[in-house]
Amino acid sequence: MQNVILTAIVFLALVLLLTTALTSFSRNNRAGEASVPVLPAGQDKPAEPDSVPETVAESERQPGERFETVIIMEGMEETVRYEHIRNDTIGFEMDYDYESFARRSETDRECFISVYDNSDKPENYLEVTYSAQDAETVAASIGEALSNEYEISRSSYPLDYAGSCIRIDASEVKGGGRMPELLQMVYIIPASDGCRVATAHYSIESAEGFGRRFSYLMHTFSVIPASNVSSRQ
Repeated sequence: MQNVILTAIVFLALVLLLTTALTSFSRNNRAGEASVPVLPAGQDKPAEPDSVPETVAESERQPGERFETVIIMEGMEETVRYEHIRNDTIGFEMDYDYESFARRSETDRECFISVYDNSDKPENYLEVTYSAQDAETVAASIGEALSNEYEISRSSYPLDYAGSCIRIDASEVKGGGRMPELLQMVYIIPASDGCRVATAHYSIESAEGFGRRFSYLMHTFSVIPASNVSSRQ
């Protein structure tokens, strides 16, 4: 009788040891599987963006539509009123602060001039034009022209709707050491039919004010196909 009981105890102990070993192996195997990242089928590296997108994100607003939003100016919230505009000749859409800027449309350019400036000789304005040349060529030409008076810096800059553009900052007098009376910030936005050039002009006194407003405007900028492109090339 004692031998039977002893045999049963030994058998149960062996079963318990075997169960523990199998559980441990299963856990280790699952942990090893979880540590290996799994990519979606057919993808072995991050997707690369298009080099020259026609538009990154299209606005759902209609030309002439007005709306309010809040921006940050000198650390304070400010409610501004925007109007959505579309220029098919140059090939762009954007929103502009119609209480701060007067819109002036011409055949080959679109201007947004400070309501406080003389519209014939403005200091604070954003000017948008079209070029059939590629963005790199235009940027080189603009940089060369500005470098006659300014110490310029060039960088790749992301815009919310237009994607990455070339930005040229002309905010230091050539030779260094001081800021000029009039500053420029140029955005050269690549497109499949050339590029769009948006130049913000502003005085040193309004750099914190209009300079920031122009930045907000540019982040609403998007590229659309320009009309009559072939006749301008």
